[in-house]
Amino acid sequence: MKKFSKSFYIFLIFLFMYAPIIVMMVYSFNDSQVATAQWKGFTLKWYGELLENERAISALQTTVFVAITSSLIATVIGTMAAIGIHSMKRFSKNTIMGITYIPVLSPDIVTGVSLMLLFTFLRIPLNKYSLLLSHITFNIPYVIISVLPKLTQFNKNIYEVALDLGAKPFYAYTKVVIPEIMPGIVTGFLLAITLSVDDFVISLFTGGGNLSTFIYSQIKRPNPSINALSTLLFAAIFIMLVVVNFSSVKKEQKVEKII
Repeated sequence: MKKFSKSFYIFLIFLFMYAPIIVMMVYSFNDSQVATAQWKGFTLKWYGELLENERAISALQTTVFVAITSSLIATVIGTMAAIGIHSMKRFSKNTIMGITYIPVLSPDIVTGVSLMLLFTFLRIPLNKYSLLLSHITFNIPYVIISVLPKLTQFNKNIYEVALDLGAKPFYAYTKVVIPEIMPGIVTGFLLAITLSVDDFVISLFTGGGNLSTFIYSQIKRPNPSINALSTLLFAAIFIMLVVVNFSSVKKEQKVEKII
């Protein structure tokens, strides 16, 4: 009975989390002109209309460009920052981490308004490049937070052994340290992509033009093609996470076989 209760409780949690997404996906195939109307039959025409919508395609291109570029840059900067923070003394490390957590804990609207004022002061036009800078800014702390635990688990003696064997510091980091903390780097990268695609408030204040602001602009006149767009977006992220997790499991199995 206790085992059943735990399973049922977990089922309710997942049902509460994913029921709205399932409803949205079902309605993306509804043959009705109204996004939330009663079911009138199965159709794929909303996906066809989506491909002909130039604004939607433009928003998708901006989203993909900003998400991938900002995540790559934030991952490189965040990983380097995490390595530097990890090597600091305890007091300095705690101080820097406290500063790092401020953007994470601050409301998005505060970050968005602050960045908009900064861009205005520096006379930087609010376009996809200001949007890119904004996403790099708020993604870096999440990468640092993802990489640091792996650095804490890393055995420093391995790095020192590499140096004793004649490896230069940069070579030792790229061949010894980076492979060991790669799971944290990948996690930070995926988290950065997810946050970039998902962001609305900061994007609205710093340039817009991505999918989240486009979908918001269409809410006043609900269109079933928006359900199709959201479904494709969810499916893409879901497939990416499945592939990454599958690769991680395969890698762990290979390591266990070697051991």
